[in-house]
Amino acid sequence: MPDDPLAHRHGRDSVKATVDLLADRWTFLILREAFFGVRRFGEMQRNLGVARTVLSSRLKMLVAEGLFDRRPYRSDPVWFEYRLTDKGLDFYPVALALMQWGDRYLAGPSGAPTILRHRACGHHAEPIWVCGHCHLALHARDIQPEPGPGASRDETR
Repeated sequence: MPDDPLAHRHGRDSVKATVDLLADRWTFLILREAFFGVRRFGEMQRNLGVARTVLSSRLKMLVAEGLFDRRPYRSDPVWFEYRLTDKGLDFYPVALALMQWGDRYLAGPSGAPTILRHRACGHHAEPIWVCGHCHLALHARDIQPEPGPGASRDETR
């Protein structure tokens, strides 16, 4: 399928790699908590209702993958908080996209359970994807996938 513009999906695929890394529901929810300002294990555990062992293993993985830094905030005994790294913060648009989709298709009749307010202007935020070149809004039908520099030779033919 060399002429297939999506042939790269069978090789090194960034979506697959991301899903393989983060596809656990708890991982997404832990990241959501962090984006909403939660940094401490106990507060995450209480908010999510997740088993301590599950939360601990997911946080260890997120630290090992570089999405969180683990920093002490108390001694005797030492307690840690989890702060998003730049790599973790770069996941925010993905979390917003999931939230927007859920608000549109899964929210109850009362509407979205969480509203985002833009601190700079004070209005409710409705994030949109735009082209970095022309600044027009992006939609699925506006995009043409092509092999990138990380594609294998078979994928670029």
